[in-house]
Amino acid sequence: RREQVKKSNYKPQIPDLMEAVFDAVYLTFDLAAAVLFFLFSKGNILYVLYGILTLTLCGGDAFHLVPRIIRAVRGTNDKIKRQLGIGLQVSSITMTMFYILLMYIWKYTFPELSAPVAVEAMIWISVVIEVVIWISAVIRIVICMFPQNNWCTDEGNMKLSVIRNAVFAVTGIGVMILYLISGNTYGYHMTRMAAAIIISFGCYLPVTLFSKTKPQVGLLMIPKTCAYMWIIVMGLQLMF
Repeated sequence: RREQVKKSNYKPQIPDLMEAVFDAVYLTFDLAAAVLFFLFSKGNILYVLYGILTLTLCGGDAFHLVPRIIRAVRGTNDKIKRQLGIGLQVSSITMTMFYILLMYIWKYTFPELSAPVAVEAMIWISVVIEVVIWISAVIRIVICMFPQNNWCTDEGNMKLSVIRNAVFAVTGIGVMILYLISGNTYGYHMTRMAAAIIISFGCYLPVTLFSKTKPQVGLLMIPKTCAYMWIIVMGLQLMF
């Protein structure tokens, strides 16, 4: 009865509706971009990978953004809370896959580095980083599967949150270093990718660590989301 009363008395606030619109536009953009990558890839593995990357991002984020949109419009209840918790768990795993795909996109974007003297050293550095990325990614996915994460509760688990996100940071830093190594090879200016990764992590980590105690920190998810859209836009610019 209480849940029914909450639903009938609930009136969406303007900030909630703005967030819902933003989330819907973001998911629609991801889906449209994925379609473009697959339609215009012409069998090029690089753009097929970009398409998979974008679908992974869209699919993973949809698990927690769709419940957020419903919550903004209809109000919250236990079912929505449970869906949000599961959605966060799914998106935590798919974000790890996102960075693995981004690593392979780097490999296909820069099959040969242009500085002959430094090529061998760079290749060895990139191999080491690749191994670190894979190890950290597997560890993080395993940690995310632990029920002790308390994904579906308001309390969460700060200790596991710190551990899984520290491992996630290692993955992101490894991918970022790869894009810094490539510099402006072929005139692609893919150091911008490193900038986007820095922005996304700079906004994501405070949210995942402090949003339960300080909800206002959740606003950082907007620039984080914009950083991911920027990554997709870079892929579209490269293709077109």
